[in-house]
Amino acid sequence: MTNWLTSGLSVFGKKQRPDPNTVTKKRSPRASGFSEDALRGLEDLDARMPPPGTEVKSAFAPSYKHTERLSKKASAGGGLVIDAEGNKVPHYWGHRERLRNRFLAGGHKPMPEYEVLELLLFNAIPRIDVKPLAKRLLATFGDLNGVIAASEHRLLKVEGATPWVYYHLRLAEAFAQRMGQAKILEREVVTSWDELITYCRTAMAHRETEQFRILFLDRKNVLIADEEQAKGTVDHVPVYPREVAKRALELNASAIILVHNHPSGDTSPSRPDIEMTEAVTTACQAIGVTIHDHVIIGKDSEFSFKTNGLFAAFA
Repeated sequence: MTNWLTSGLSVFGKKQRPDPNTVTKKRSPRASGFSEDALRGLEDLDARMPPPGTEVKSAFAPSYKHTERLSKKASAGGGLVIDAEGNKVPHYWGHRERLRNRFLAGGHKPMPEYEVLELLLFNAIPRIDVKPLAKRLLATFGDLNGVIAASEHRLLKVEGATPWVYYHLRLAEAFAQRMGQAKILEREVVTSWDELITYCRTAMAHRETEQFRILFLDRKNVLIADEEQAKGTVDHVPVYPREVAKRALELNASAIILVHNHPSGDTSPSRPDIEMTEAVTTACQAIGVTIHDHVIIGKDSEFSFKTNGLFAAFA
C-alpha cells in the first residue's frame, strides 16, 4: 500500500490516514515529489493531529460577552418584527425617528420619563436600543431628576452607562440650571420667590451630598449673584461665617439668603444647621448685611427658617 504521506495531494486531500497495522514502504523524496524537509513537516503535522472524531475546542476563551440582543429580556420585550417589505428586523429599527417625530409634534408632556431620557441617550449611544438603559437608570435613581443629578461614580455602575452618557446628563443639567437662574437673576426676590425655590430645587434637591449656596441681594432685594459656597457629605457641609461675610462685602451685597439641601429628603433643621445659621447671622450683622432667610431644600418640600420663626431666637 502506498504511504499516505507520500502519495500526493489526491490522497492527502481526502484526509485519509494509514492503517497502523500495515507496514508501508516509504518512497524517496524524489519519487514522492516532496523534499525531505517537507516530508518531515508532514510527519510532524500528522503527529500533532487529534484522532478522528475528537471534538476540537479553542485553547482561548472569546474575549467578548455573548448576549441575546433580540431576546425579550435584552430588547425590552420587542424581539423581531416584520417590516413593510416583509423582512424580519429588530423591533427598534426606526424607533429613534418615530420617537423624535412624536416629541416634535406633541412635546414632552405626553411622553413617559423613560422616552424623554431615551431622546437624550440617542446622542450619547449610537445605533442600539437604549430603552433598556433608560429604564435601568430610572429604576436605579428613582426619576428623571435623580438620573440627571447622579454622581459619575454611581452612574457608571449601571450596566450600559458610559462616560459619554454622564457627559450628556451633566450638559442637560447645566441647561436646566441656566434657564432657572435666568428667571431669578436681576429680579426682585419677593415677587419671584416661587421661581427662586423652583430653581433651588432644580439645582440641589436631588444631590447625593449636601451643598450650601448663598444668594446675594442688593438694596432693592434684587438678586445679583448665586454662588455655591461649599460641598459636604451626605449629612454635613462645612460653612465658615467669616467667608460668607467677606464674600458679601466683595459683592457689595446688602442682604443674603442661605440655602442648603438635605439628601435624606427630611427638611427639618438639625442642631448644627441652627447653630451655623446663628453664627452666620452674627457675622453678617457686624458688617450691616441682613439675612433674609435660610431655606433647607428637600426632594419634595422645603423648610424656611423665617416662616417657622427661628430667626427670632437669634435676636
